[in-house]
Amino acid sequence: MRGRTLNHSFIILDEAQNTTPEQMKMFLTRIGFGSKAVITGDVTQIDLARGQKSGLVEARAVLQDIRGIAFSEFLAEDVVRHPLVQKIVTAYERYEQQKNA
Repeated sequence: MRGRTLNHSFIILDEAQNTTPEQMKMFLTRIGFGSKAVITGDVTQIDLARGQKSGLVEARAVLQDIRGIAFSEFLAEDVVRHPLVQKIVTAYERYEQQKNA
């Protein structure tokens, strides 16, 4: 992607939780005129090496106050898989909160 500009494009970056901050910055700086970018990821499913920062987590911290950039967060009640999955997600969220308390 280095050196490219993506003009008049609809760009999707999926599984962005597994990008490094450098990869995320490279992706974001490719957006050209007339383009839209959608970045998806689940910060509870980061598969990077221990100690490696997620580009998605860092991008949210860096860009949250930039006009023209928006973040949407889905919660356990937004799960559209088997109803049991919603309960599983909620149980893990509770577990993580207790562990970090």
